[in-house]
Amino acid sequence: MGSRMNRPTQIAPSILTADFGRLAAEVAAAEAGGADAIHLDVMDGRFAPNITFGPAVVAAVRAATTLPLDVHLMVEEPERYLAAFAQAGATGITVHLEATRHLHRTVQHIVESGCRAGIALNPASPIECLREISPFVDLVLVMSVNPGYGGQQFIETSTSKLRRVRKLLDEFNPTCDLEVDGGVGPHNIADVARNGANVIVVGSAVYNGDGTVAENLALLRKAADAR
Repeated sequence: MGSRMNRPTQIAPSILTADFGRLAAEVAAAEAGGADAIHLDVMDGRFAPNITFGPAVVAAVRAATTLPLDVHLMVEEPERYLAAFAQAGATGITVHLEATRHLHRTVQHIVESGCRAGIALNPASPIECLREISPFVDLVLVMSVNPGYGGQQFIETSTSKLRRVRKLLDEFNPTCDLEVDGGVGPHNIADVARNGANVIVVGSAVYNGDGTVAENLALLRKAADAR
């Protein structure tokens, strides 16, 4: 099963489905409920068909929590914004390999900014694209929905993709984290963990009307531990 079995599962709530009118409280609730990080989905309306927020919101979240901030840039030419998000308090910055022309240079700039470097793959992107860049990154993110909106259904072939990415990482960068984002909830969190994901982004499974943030996180943690 590779090195992944030694990794504790980290749960990173995405604020995309949180109540932005009380964002600081929503983030604090996630921290109090046992979240391992906060995931921030930045979209520019070009790379992904939605517009979310920029560095100012990241700075506001930074002021509300001591948790790591996992900033996911779903934007064209992300290299233009790296310094701003690093200064806003990002712990890690993930860019899409489909969105930047000079990926290695972009990864270098993330590292030079003092952040952990991540690479994201869209659902249809082949994992072979990771082979040359994987030794230089701290995290690979497999998108299990198409970028743009929260609340989408998990693409079932993503579990196989996670397994194949983990195998590639075990060869070229065994310490690299493998993250999954999109459509993960109590019904499938154990499955994605079994298939190699050790960082799991959850949005509507945490911020919903079915339970408190703490209750939802406890349910997810229990399900993940059942793997």
